[in-house]
Amino acid sequence: MPMEQRGVDTIPEEERTSGPRDLVSILLGSNLCLGVIVFGWLPPSFGLDWWASVTSIVVGTLVGTALTAPLALISLRTATNLSTSSGAQFGVRGRLVGSVVGLLLALGYSALTVWIGGDVMVSVLGRMFGIPANDVSYGVVYALLAAATVAGAVYGYRVLLAMSRVLAIGMTALLVLGVIAYAPHFTTAALPEAGGYLLGGFWPTWLLAMVAAGLSGPIAFITLLGDYTRYISPARHSSRRVLHATWLGLILGLLVPQLFGTFTAYAARAALDYAGPLVDASPTWYLLPLLLAASAGSVGNAGLMLYSMGLDLDAILPRASRAKATYAVAVVATICVFVGHYASTAQDAMTSFVLLLTAIGTPWAVITLIGFARCRGVYDPEALQVFNRRARGGIYWFRGGWNIQATVSWTLGATVGVLAVALPSYEGPLLSLTGGVDCSFLLSGLVGGVLYTLLTIGDSAPAGERAATDTESEAALAVPAEK
Repeated sequence: MPMEQRGVDTIPEEERTSGPRDLVSILLGSNLCLGVIVFGWLPPSFGLDWWASVTSIVVGTLVGTALTAPLALISLRTATNLSTSSGAQFGVRGRLVGSVVGLLLALGYSALTVWIGGDVMVSVLGRMFGIPANDVSYGVVYALLAAATVAGAVYGYRVLLAMSRVLAIGMTALLVLGVIAYAPHFTTAALPEAGGYLLGGFWPTWLLAMVAAGLSGPIAFITLLGDYTRYISPARHSSRRVLHATWLGLILGLLVPQLFGTFTAYAARAALDYAGPLVDASPTWYLLPLLLAASAGSVGNAGLMLYSMGLDLDAILPRASRAKATYAVAVVATICVFVGHYASTAQDAMTSFVLLLTAIGTPWAVITLIGFARCRGVYDPEALQVFNRRARGGIYWFRGGWNIQATVSWTLGATVGVLAVALPSYEGPLLSLTGGVDCSFLLSGLVGGVLYTLLTIGDSAPAGERAATDTESEAALAVPAEK
């Protein structure tokens, strides 16, 4: 299979040969991995019992999917990735906000996937072959996983899609075996080792679990969905079918692995750590399937995240090819794996990461969706590519390539989110206004969306409408930027 040559340029119609089923396959197959499974462990580690953990994950996933899924329709219309598409709201240079948000999201999740998958692999190899769990073992396993991940990401979308199709079937079978393996020790009671409710009360802790374990899953895809739907043709597949496929793929792809993680957390009494107790509680016959799940599943998920990172860095540095950008971010992601392993506990690192990125990413998603609704899904694909071609001008140029209203709205929304977040090592000053409950994603999205709406009330017709009615797009007048 040839290496993908496309970066964030517009995908020609003849190359848009994927369909809704492919979208479901990639969202399901890539998420059936320990990097997603481990999020199901967070609610039990917070001190919740089985039913409270399940409801927090299900509610958070459904709410997050309702917000995130419509973003898939944007790249269906623009034929490029979501950060580039957001130039319609933020400006062709202001879309760098989305590129940076997407880069951080994908960087964190890919590092987390390799970290957790590698830890489980080392523990399994220790039980099977007596390999010591020392720095050398961890370093070799992390390096092997990273190398396999880079290979898939560099070859691109088609290889990752084929891998996801296989993983959707293979990982489902491994998880079914896992339910059988861990069922004898399952309990619905809260784990005493967790030390009670993390935030002191049921509802604050439940809301934290809802955001950290449930909502964070769909929010991780706010810039990723377009990487896949840009290869789907709107001429052959309706928006409704693509939206339904996105709902199905996100809900199944996130709930199945996370609820498996919750189930195994109680069965393995994994209150303070997940990887070690998971392996220790495994019957001998399930060690090999667990090793396969930790290796193949991690490569599939981290590969997609690394692919997205390559696209985002390619969008930030147009002179860099997608392949070179992918190699560069792979090095950074691998460094993050080692930092996470040696410098932080899994619970603290995961909770801090997802809460901060959710607070920062939500207002960007809200503003982008408001713009999509305003322009009725009509975009000028050529005008979106002005920055990538090192030119200037076009209907999305605004002021020097930036839409000040959108950028200010996102900045203030993200700032409010950070000031209202509750992390293990930091509590925002706005928490007193919410009774100590982390509502950072709600406040950040609300502030960003309302402010953007108010600041753009007096604007003329949305850019998308002008693109549809202008007989001569301003994008055609774009001129090369000064050197």
